[in-house]
Amino acid sequence: MATDLLTRTRGRLDTYFGVSEHGSTMRREVMAGTVTFLAMSYILAVNPSILGDEGALGDKGIPMQAVFTATAVAALFGTLVMGLWARYPIALAPGMGLNAFFAFSVVLGMGIPWQVALSGTFLSGVIFFVLAVTKVREKILNAIPLQLKLAVGAGIGMFVAFLGLKNAGIVTASEATFVKLGDFTAGTTLLALFGLLVTLVFLVKGWHGAVLYGIVLTAALGIVTGLVDLPDGIAALPRGLDETFGQAIIHLPDAFTAQMAVVVLTMLFVDFFDASGTLIGVANQARLLDMDGKLPRAASAFAADSVGTAAGAVIGTSTTTAYVESTAGVSAGGRTGLTAVTTAGWFLLAMFFYPVFAVVAGSPEVTAPALIVVGILMARALGEIDWNRLEYSVPAFITVIMMPLTYSIANGLAMGMIFYPVVMTARGRFKEIHPAMWALLVVFAGYFFFLAE
Repeated sequence: MATDLLTRTRGRLDTYFGVSEHGSTMRREVMAGTVTFLAMSYILAVNPSILGDEGALGDKGIPMQAVFTATAVAALFGTLVMGLWARYPIALAPGMGLNAFFAFSVVLGMGIPWQVALSGTFLSGVIFFVLAVTKVREKILNAIPLQLKLAVGAGIGMFVAFLGLKNAGIVTASEATFVKLGDFTAGTTLLALFGLLVTLVFLVKGWHGAVLYGIVLTAALGIVTGLVDLPDGIAALPRGLDETFGQAIIHLPDAFTAQMAVVVLTMLFVDFFDASGTLIGVANQARLLDMDGKLPRAASAFAADSVGTAAGAVIGTSTTTAYVESTAGVSAGGRTGLTAVTTAGWFLLAMFFYPVFAVVAGSPEVTAPALIVVGILMARALGEIDWNRLEYSVPAFITVIMMPLTYSIANGLAMGMIFYPVVMTARGRFKEIHPAMWALLVVFAGYFFFLAE
């Protein structure tokens, strides 16, 4: 009886996800989902270190344990939606770069409370959902030039890397030169340098869990040398969501301001194009694109991403989006939504290990190497920008350089949007500028004159 039930269950799963149809097996899908989790599970430590009140934001941050639980639940929910609805081997979690924008540009830079910032995240997810299920999505994708999309991704990488260098103590403040090299005799800086070196070695060797393994080794060395505290325990029941759940809805009226409009627009822009690139890139590697190079069930995939963002905001974390680390699972043979469902299962299990992740999240020198490595990976988009054509290179460079130098992703994005139509017009290519770009120029010019600090 039990054998028959198991056989029927496997058959139903195979039929629903199309495992055999895609030339895969149940075992391969489960293994691929595990590989994906190992590649992206670092977010469980890094996200609380960025958003939590025991991390970079201090008392302006979200309660630390709540961020951890929210991160795990958002990843669990978003990945399940992607796996069960869109049936793609793509996992979701709070996005790197967007969490930095949430923390440093919105909460610290603009002085907006984290509760209202969550409301902005929720609104961006709702708008994304509307765009995902309509044809407007394609029009927007065509309106924004590829060069600016690449520049935004690379600029965020530079910002995230700079944040990691700062947290590691490798770069410090200077009254004379603004920044300078840190103290390489400090134990925490040396620990961060060790973490960066081992993580890069793992990465170059092609290990799918390179960032996670680097964090583990760095934390272990920190504990041995007394630079990092021992965890209070190993496992604990998930808690903390009572402090964050629903805050995005409660504070929704406070999000309808001119300042928050820029925040929502920036979140939407970055998430929209990041998700587009990730979904298409992972699907292409898995050979899931159709004969025309298009993504089947694209509306469902984008809608799943947007639902993850909106739900994650209600739960209590920054924008939840598709993870490029899903390519690790694809390279291990994952081809269907069963891979994503497996990854979600691992996030469910990880929810019970807060004491271990808390030690890492509360030690910036341990998570700093992960930020630097993520920045390196995102900055690879620089190589795809056409630097030989000034109408592309000027706005791209302005976008990239302004993000780390003004410590704001929004400022870099806005500057690029302003420079692009102006330079294109000067180049005699006025007719190639989409009307939406002129509208964005007006919006972001108003932002600099009336809202930016």
